[in-house]
Amino acid sequence: MVRRIARLEISLPALNRSHRISSNPRPESLSYTISDSGARSLDGPRIDPGEAFYFGPSEGRLFGWLHSPSSENISETGLVICNPFGYEAICTHRCLRTIAIDAARRGVPTLRFDYLGTGDSSDVDPDDDQIGVWTQNVVAAVLELERRTGVKQVALLGFRLGALVATLAAQQCHGIVGLCLIAPVISGRRYLRELRTTRLASSSLASRGADQPDRTGREALEVSGFCLSAATQASLGEVDLAAREDPPVRSMLIVDGSSLPVSRGWAEALTSHGRSIRYVAFPGILEMILSPPQLAVSSPPMLTAVQEWVEECASGPVRASEAAPKARVAGPLPPSDVLVLPVHSAKGDSLIERPVYLSASTALFGIMTEPPTGEVRRRAVILLNAGADHHIGPSRINVLLARRWAQHGYFVLRMDLGGIGDSSTRTGRVDDEVFPQEALEDIGTGVELLRTQYGVRDFTLAGLCSGAYHALRAAVAQMADVRRVLLVNPQIFFWRQGMIDEIQSVEVVKAPATYRVRLFSRAAWKRLLTGRVSLLRIAKIYVWWSLMPLERVARNLARNLRIHLPNDLGWELQELAARGVQTVFVFARGEPGIELLRIGAGSSVKRLGARCRVRIVDSGDHVFSHSASRAALENILSEELFARIELTPRPVSPAANVDRTA
Repeated sequence: MVRRIARLEISLPALNRSHRISSNPRPESLSYTISDSGARSLDGPRIDPGEAFYFGPSEGRLFGWLHSPSSENISETGLVICNPFGYEAICTHRCLRTIAIDAARRGVPTLRFDYLGTGDSSDVDPDDDQIGVWTQNVVAAVLELERRTGVKQVALLGFRLGALVATLAAQQCHGIVGLCLIAPVISGRRYLRELRTTRLASSSLASRGADQPDRTGREALEVSGFCLSAATQASLGEVDLAAREDPPVRSMLIVDGSSLPVSRGWAEALTSHGRSIRYVAFPGILEMILSPPQLAVSSPPMLTAVQEWVEECASGPVRASEAAPKARVAGPLPPSDVLVLPVHSAKGDSLIERPVYLSASTALFGIMTEPPTGEVRRRAVILLNAGADHHIGPSRINVLLARRWAQHGYFVLRMDLGGIGDSSTRTGRVDDEVFPQEALEDIGTGVELLRTQYGVRDFTLAGLCSGAYHALRAAVAQMADVRRVLLVNPQIFFWRQGMIDEIQSVEVVKAPATYRVRLFSRAAWKRLLTGRVSLLRIAKIYVWWSLMPLERVARNLARNLRIHLPNDLGWELQELAARGVQTVFVFARGEPGIELLRIGAGSSVKRLGARCRVRIVDSGDHVFSHSASRAALENILSEELFARIELTPRPVSPAANVDRTA
């Protein structure tokens, strides 16, 4: 049912079915099909998976993906996609990639990119007004798309804060013919209130480190590990799209979440000015924007509305070439497949970053950070995905670590496993699978690339949460030349298919404390008495919890008797040490992984000494989303990486020790 207000369309909630993009990897190209049911199909037109490159002004290069149509019927209208801010950009990465690929399939050249200071782009000055900088980044992206593809006009699509930035850019850059704004930020002042509320809520849930000063030492607003400078906050406070001139575009689509339709009033005001605006509201929009990548599901009605808008922009008349000149960006450089990052040293050295395609058969993607020219030590670190976050890592920590470690002579590869981030999904597998069966194969591909292309013979594997699990499994599998593993907040040490639907060890460790808190919660008792909480599940958790100390004793006893039990973490750590592999665990204090390590490894950790170290960060949450705890984590990981403790392979014999693991 559709209710019309002038030329404004209001769509009532539609069914929110799961949406997936599937791929059939081939060496020369990929085949994509969009399916509402989530089923994978190998039919449909083949399309280039995209070209990664750097572009923009000389003072700040931007990382982008160009998705070019494979057919000869290429539209004269292009599309530039503008990311949301911070954690929302990580959550929507898959959705934006889906939109870009589908637009290219429809003949529309599409560019998605990272603003300065975000993703894989150059860093931004912490004092800069990010809104002003990012608006100019959008203008640079428009010009680059025109230069590379020859399109005569461009449409902009933005999510949340990216929608606000896209609207500001459209008012500065002539030739923007369409705007698609998804859950747009209309009032900067209201958006800042939302961010501050989110920050307060997260601080109350995890107060560790929440009251420490920001890493920048300035009045920055940090939310979920991402900062807005004081100048940015001042700029945002003055932006209200409803009070500005109407966007000078021909086609405009505004998509709201039906649970919180904040843009409806603005859309109605635009139609009253005689503008042709399509406004729709669908369920699941906000959930899609805020759900972790492994849980996020794109809204099919939203995707359909975007597809229709893209086709409308592509089929409309092309603006006359004699129109007013376009906005220009000072100092643009030709596009390049490398990013040069200056190093502050007396030698005036620089780092090089480049996109790499690890395997044509599965289209694995990563970013390589190379040390200054002349580095003779062949050492490398491979940074793995945390959950289904793409290769930049939580709060962009992988980018910061890669650039820091490369200055100390390391080649650093931050890669996406198959089905995650910008790597393709194998046939028969699902997108954003956190524990893919082929993870070891993918890591081995990264190791082989570094070995053959860069001559590396000394590898460190590093990851957070699931990335830590994969790093440990690769080392246990005796992957060649792995000398060290840096494991941050692992919560699982052994995995099998189907575990996600069972009671897991981490739940058993965390649940008793959680239940003690909920004992005094009226809402918790209501859920229990109405049957929404399983008493049987709670009983199983407490039984398992009571047996965990016995398991710990039994495993220690078996090791002392040289009996090798299945899934024995202690034996694995001893074998790693015997092969000269150093294992470093880093936990935020209170993480359930600490207790799981005690139970699974017992006295082995204490016995191994420097060969197996446990470091604790006193303040921090699971992904170290606050700058102070993240800085502490970066320092600890760097200390352990640079220590280069000599680990001569030798046998490690079990001995009866009291467990004093951290």
